[in-house]
Amino acid sequence: MASAPSPEVLRAPLVVEFPFTRSLGPVQSAFLTGLRERTVLGVKAGDGRTLVPPVEYDPVTAEEIRDLVEVSSTGTVTTWAWNHEPRRGQPLETPFAWVLVKLDGADTGLLHALDAPGPDAVTTGMRVRIRWAAERSGAITDIACFEAYEGESGGAESAPHDGVFGDPVTGIVAPARLDYTYSPGRAQSDYLGALADRKVVGERCPSCHKVYVPPRGACPTCGVATTEAVEVGPRGTVTTYCIVNIKAKNAMNDAIEVPYVYAHIALDGADLALHARIAGIPYDQVRMGLRVEPVWSDGGRFPDHYRPTGEPDADYDTYKELV
Repeated sequence: MASAPSPEVLRAPLVVEFPFTRSLGPVQSAFLTGLRERTVLGVKAGDGRTLVPPVEYDPVTAEEIRDLVEVSSTGTVTTWAWNHEPRRGQPLETPFAWVLVKLDGADTGLLHALDAPGPDAVTTGMRVRIRWAAERSGAITDIACFEAYEGESGGAESAPHDGVFGDPVTGIVAPARLDYTYSPGRAQSDYLGALADRKVVGERCPSCHKVYVPPRGACPTCGVATTEAVEVGPRGTVTTYCIVNIKAKNAMNDAIEVPYVYAHIALDGADLALHARIAGIPYDQVRMGLRVEPVWSDGGRFPDHYRPTGEPDADYDTYKELV
């Protein structure tokens, strides 16, 4: 007897990316500006230790600390791990070691990359020095990496530093990015399969009888498995919305002009609102209670956007629990 074919396992690469922008206080500003000037600064804690990289508050007492000191650009590896396959955005493109380096004059370790020909060339206790980047802007990347150093520890002491530099760095933009592969479970796969047929299918909880779209395979309220498929919509009601004024760096959104509206939509027959873009109406005329329907693009696996149906607005009492 022939066995049934295994269902296709869906997978898709996903990327979450955004620029994280922050302003700098006097300690971090001095540290990053110092790196631009090939100077490594730490800070003196209340117990007399020199902390590198510096922090603004004492890790023991939580008191504010600002006593800056200069330490050496040479140091000792205290621990390490070999990175055999560098990833996008990492300090080196060839295999390297992640190392904690206690710089001469410091009492804590600085995490960075060590350029080495292989793991056999790296040892705890080895001497290293900073290799400065050719172009520096006031960022941790001004340290291109560490490299092996034949000199001995001179027992260097940290020296007081006023932290004053010309044109100080006052803020940074750090790109945050997460690359991963998403594989939906049974419920999500069924939902995506139905969308390919231009149907929206949720699942009903056997306990509270609510219909969830998109389905999760379990009721988030009752915690019981859901298996009963329920087709909902395709029309629905805008429960709440926001006006988007910043263009996303996304190929799918390149043709969408700002401002536009993104809304929570309660599809008819569903007990959970999903989110989608609203079009076919001026952004300043979108409102709570607006009745909408999906618009599919040619070959699209999901609605491109929702547009007004022309029906009267829904009464607030019919969707107030989904706002």
